[in-house]
Order: sequence, then C-alpha cells, then structure tokens
Amino acid sequence: MTDAITAAELRDRIDDGTDFELVDTRPKDNYESWHIDGAVNYPYKPDDEFDPETFEAETGVEEDDTVYTICAKGISSDDFADELRTHGFEDVTVVGDGMEAWSAVYDVVEIPTVSEAVEILQIQRRAKGCLGYLVGSTATREAAVVDASRHTDEFVAAADEHGYTITDVFDTHVHADHVSGGRELADAVGASYHLGADARERGVEYEYDALTANDVVRVGDVDVKALSTPGHTSEMVSYLVDAEAVLTGDTLFVGSVGRTELQFGGGGAADGARLLYRSLHRTLLAEPDSVTVLPGHFALSNEGEASDGTPGEPILASVGDLRRGQELLQVDEETFVDRLTDRLPEKPPNYQRVIDVNTGRRRLDEGEATELELGPNRCAASD
Repeated sequence: MTDAITAAELRDRIDDGTDFELVDTRPKDNYESWHIDGAVNYPYKPDDEFDPETFEAETGVEEDDTVYTICAKGISSDDFADELRTHGFEDVTVVGDGMEAWSAVYDVVEIPTVSEAVEILQIQRRAKGCLGYLVGSTATREAAVVDASRHTDEFVAAADEHGYTITDVFDTHVHADHVSGGRELADAVGASYHLGADARERGVEYEYDALTANDVVRVGDVDVKALSTPGHTSEMVSYLVDAEAVLTGDTLFVGSVGRTELQFGGGGAADGARLLYRSLHRTLLAEPDSVTVLPGHFALSNEGEASDGTPGEPILASVGDLRRGQELLQVDEETFVDRLTDRLPEKPPNYQRVIDVNTGRRRLDEGEATELELGPNRCAASD
C-alpha cells in the first residue's frame, strides 16, 4: 500500500525545503488553470496504460527520486502511485484528498503590533491567497474576526489556541472569489455580524449590523472603526484597528489595488475606478505612514506562485511604504482610471454564483462549495 500524507504535511515539507518531485495527475486544462508551485503534470486516469520511459521523458522524474502524487481528490493519484511502485519507483507518497484538501490548508501568522493592548493574527488560506484576521483585546480576551472564509473551524481554533472569545465578526464586502464564512461563524459562536450599510443595495438578504462611515465597534479594549472605501464594490468597508493597522479587504493590496468591474460591469469599471482612487487617496493613504496595511488577499498565479509575500510569513506593508513604493498610487486620477480599465484581468471562476451565495440568495452543500471555490483568487487589478 502506498504511503500517504495530508495536504498540511505537504505544506510543511514544502516550507522545510524537503527534496521531492510533485506529480499532478489531473487533466492538462485543470492543471494549467490551478496547481501547486513546482508541480509537474502527467495526466493519468485509473486503468490508463503506463509506460515508465515515457513518464520519465515527459516529466524528468527518475526512479530514485522521492515522488509525491496529487490529483483532484486523491483517487487517480493513489492509483498512479501504485503504478509507479510497480515499475520500480520505490519512494512514492500520495497526497490524501488531493487539491480539494490543498484548498483548505491554512497558516496562522502573528502580525507585529506596537501596542500590547491588541493582538492581530493573519489567517492565510494558502491555496487561494485569501487573508482573514483575528483581532484580539489582550486585556479582556475578546476578539473580532474579519473576512472569515468558509472553513470557520480554522478561525475558532486560532481564537481558542490564543485564549480569545469571539464577540464580533466582520466582512469587508460581499466577496466574489470565495464563500464567506462570516455569517456562519457569527451564528455558531453567538457573535454580532457586521457589514457595510450599503450591502443591502447589493441584494443581501440576511440580517447584519449595518456600519456607516466612522462607526466604531468596541471589541474589549480595542476600537474597530469602519472606513467607507468603495471602488472594488459599492459597499466596501475597511477597518481601522486603533492606530495600529487598517484591514483593507479588496481595496488595497501589498502589490496592487482592487479590480472595479466585477460589480459595476465592464462599462462601469471606470466609475468604480474613480471611486477607488478617491477611497485610496482620501481615506487609506490619509492614514499615518506607520499604520500597517493588512489586505484581504495576496496575489497568487495559476502556477501557485505567490508574488506579494511568502505564505506562512506576515503579508503586509505600511501606508508609507505603499504610498512611496507602489507606482499605481502615484499617478493622477485619469491615469489611474485608464490603467485599471485598459486591461481587465480574468474574472474569478463562478464569481456570480459566489456572490449569490454570499448575499444569501443561494445555498450550497459542502461538495458544491468546494467545487465552486477551486482555483486562486483574482481580485486584484492588472498593473
């Protein structure tokens, strides 16, 4: 029987620099649309005829290599691992539950703060580039969660491990790239659920605490202040945590800014871009240089390569660093609008269905949600 590891163990071995060859057995188009950085593709289905010489020639993988196999759910890759062992490959391991499990791998990373009164944890969903947060009051051990993805147990576990009770849950906006876990988490732990007041105009059907510009929610001894930052969406809210950090959702990233045509449509992308420009320059970049920007995503290519930082380490920048270092933030409004609307990036897979789920108009079971979310986020504008 072929050895197996979990997706989390695969993550750990990648981070540790373990030497292995990762073979992805999914069809070519699935592999090209989304795969783990460094994986090679060798499409295989159970009962396919296998020729080891062809395999070695096409992948460069040799008999004495350490080989890990992965597929969509761990079925064909398990069969393929047995095939490799039959043909003389002795060190072969299958990644259990495949890319479906990889999509649910998380890292919990501590964010440096100046004040001892607040603790911020960045909860990174590695395979999609999603970033959520736990903001804790160290004095009262109460905490807020911001932009929880649907694996809500990851956020509960982070709070439990650090000794916090979750009292408030926030979403920055109606997400288009992943299923939000905000409502579910709030219901599960008995917390208040907060969203921008304009979310009702997006067709949100469930109940929430509507936040307008400059509303403050007190979480223990920590102030969470709502900043209206429309552009990516009309109801987008960023959250200023004391004087420490601003959680910017899909408004401002470490390496780019939010795209503007998903809600507004291709023809309305310019209107959204103007809103975004003003949100950036009149609100976020008006904060002191020292404030830490904590985005809702990091950029992730179809090849699984992160470009805004290293997963497992803090993904952040200061307001001052972004103001001076991000070229798109230094141009005038007309140039900014032209740049954002000139080359529209590929839309997130199934984005309209995801919006329908996140507004409460559609319900999914676990299998449907998993299938709907596969692939990296595509929330940043091309630069």
